[in-house]
Amino acid sequence: MGRMLSVAAARLGFRCHIYEPGAQPPAGDVAHAVTCAGYDDAEALIAFAKAVDVVTFEFENIPTAALDIIEAHAPIRPGREALRVSQDRLIEKQFLQDLGLRVAPFADVSDAATLDQALAQIGAPAILKTRRFGYDGKGQARLHSPDDAASALADMAGSPAILEGFVDFTHEVSVIAARSPSGEVACFDPGENLHTNGILHSTTVPARLSPAQRTDAILLAANILNALDYCGVLGVELFVTPAGLVVNEIAPRVHNSGHWTQNGCAVDQFEQHIRAIAGWPLGDGSRHSDVVMENLIGDDMNKVPQIAAEKGAALHLYGKADIKPGRKMGHVNRVKHH
Repeated sequence: MGRMLSVAAARLGFRCHIYEPGAQPPAGDVAHAVTCAGYDDAEALIAFAKAVDVVTFEFENIPTAALDIIEAHAPIRPGREALRVSQDRLIEKQFLQDLGLRVAPFADVSDAATLDQALAQIGAPAILKTRRFGYDGKGQARLHSPDDAASALADMAGSPAILEGFVDFTHEVSVIAARSPSGEVACFDPGENLHTNGILHSTTVPARLSPAQRTDAILLAANILNALDYCGVLGVELFVTPAGLVVNEIAPRVHNSGHWTQNGCAVDQFEQHIRAIAGWPLGDGSRHSDVVMENLIGDDMNKVPQIAAEKGAALHLYGKADIKPGRKMGHVNRVKHH
């Protein structure tokens, strides 16, 4: 994500400075400067913040203390409220519910007793998730019946958790939406998502939605952006159910399910994010082509030579040094022009 944001920023004439605790971040290959230092290195954080005009992030789990240090010297966009809400699944669910949006049934779980209580209230099957630091299916345990409670709780390793009831949905869609500091909002067309083993496999646009559902999805995303006084791009995952749209989760950043925009729109999600945080006018998010985005995960890299020869296939490889099972190595956008 950082790499693709950096490329988009460079196209608009900006220089990017990457801050990353790990050695040789993929974004570093396409950035003006890189600082490799920990999130607990106050001196490095201050030097970084003083060297830039605006700071943004590409994943949610940055320690609050690090953000406090940075914010004393440079603006962080999107703002802290969006991070606070999205870093904790329980707070996020309550926030969405308070906006009048529909979410899966949920309950706070801190121990065996509260889990039993939650199961009595929500029933099984259900999913127990850590409240913080979960992504790509990590930090989750499925309960097929109340008998699974003890092992699911053990999987949480003492972390505060949330029990979520299953939603009976036909398919999942997501809306990638952007908001500028002046309150201008632009949404991309909703994409339809397919997951394999908890990891996004593909996103297809247009999604299967009625005109009313498409309008609902976009209005709902705009509602969330305005409530957070948001600046930047946000991903909203939705379940399509016979009774309407249910919000699964929000991500305060560019989103895997928005990668199709790179080859389906004149201004993609990465450029849209850079425009928003830089205070530029938002770009036109309208779609000029139908696209199927497919993630290249682990050994899918073996398919790259064939994909490279395929007509209408746009490859985006992330430059990660090691191929690992379950690791996102790149994606391909297959474009159908009208």
